[in-house]
Amino acid sequence: MKLQKLYSYTRKAMDDFQMIKENDSIAVGISGGKDSLTLLYALAGLRRFYPVHYSLTAITVDLGYPDFDLTEIKALCQKLDVPYHIIPTQIGAIIKEQNKKNSPCSLCAKLRKGALNHAVIEFGCNKVAYAHHKDDIIETMLLSLMFEGRFYAFPPVTHLDRSNLDVIRPLMYVPEVDVIGFKNHYNLPVVKNPCTFDGKTKRQYAKDLLQQLNKDHPGVKNRLFTAIINGNIPDWRQLSNE
Repeated sequence: MKLQKLYSYTRKAMDDFQMIKENDSIAVGISGGKDSLTLLYALAGLRRFYPVHYSLTAITVDLGYPDFDLTEIKALCQKLDVPYHIIPTQIGAIIKEQNKKNSPCSLCAKLRKGALNHAVIEFGCNKVAYAHHKDDIIETMLLSLMFEGRFYAFPPVTHLDRSNLDVIRPLMYVPEVDVIGFKNHYNLPVVKNPCTFDGKTKRQYAKDLLQQLNKDHPGVKNRLFTAIINGNIPDWRQLSNE
């Protein structure tokens, strides 16, 4: 995927759901993976010609794992003219101690989001951008159907009452295959996930299931996403169509 196509996908999401307003200060959560780095590229580039002005800050919550080298990501942020902050934590040690046998993903996610949101507020941002792409949204819907018995996927914009922050998902129209293509084309400095549970979660199961479904029934992925768009899920109205 070329940069212009990434801009097109991202701008459509921003326009359809009015994700960004004039003078928003947006934090981009940088995990070190391909998705968050692609999002950083998209939002950094769109600043030049998007019709409303916004500023960016990149933030990484460091879980405290050894050999988590962010040197190249620092360089990328400098190249893109985005301030970059690393928040040191001991979350890795905490989840290892709390749950030595079962997957601690829920606890880890809660602690990471808490640390990220605290930093977002500290740096004066009013919105935080998550790098969930199209496949992530479909996988979330499958997980909700299978394990919660409800039709749900996280919405494009979520307001967090406790922190008074808005979460936005500008990559929601971007298929994962295009994110992979973008990473390869632009040689993004991806940092390997150091978590020992990476690739062993329910989400990975949903990812594998979705790939198999789309292989057996080509186009099913797009049809599932259309079902989400048209499914009257709370907060999924396209604001531009009001």
